[in-house]
Amino acid sequence: MTTTNIDTVLASFQERWSPRVLARVNDHDVRLAKVEGSFVWHAHPDTDELFLVLDGSLDIHLRERGTETTVHLERHDVFVVPRGVEHCPESPGGASVLLIESAGTLSTGDYAGEVPDHITSTTGIEV
Repeated sequence: MTTTNIDTVLASFQERWSPRVLARVNDHDVRLAKVEGSFVWHAHPDTDELFLVLDGSLDIHLRERGTETTVHLERHDVFVVPRGVEHCPESPGGASVLLIESAGTLSTGDYAGEVPDHITSTTGIEV
């Protein structure tokens, strides 16, 4: 049994959109990511995705049944993107985010295009 410190893990990497697995709880990963700029539009057909903003701000653009909306999150705000909902996180000024989703979930979900260089498509990088 060990402890892990969020600040220590965040200080250990600089890459954006490259989530680190902080812990595992049952069948879920708790991930940390530094984000800046835009991600890609994608969905996770089999799992919800929880976003908790630790620092900075994050916009989550959502598309559902032909309607597009945006949820704005500030420090300590939490939002859950329901499974199957297409979304695109964006943070022009940068943010640190804690994510919870089913273990093994690909960060880019069902995105089928070429992943931009500033994004790591991963199931989480071990700390």
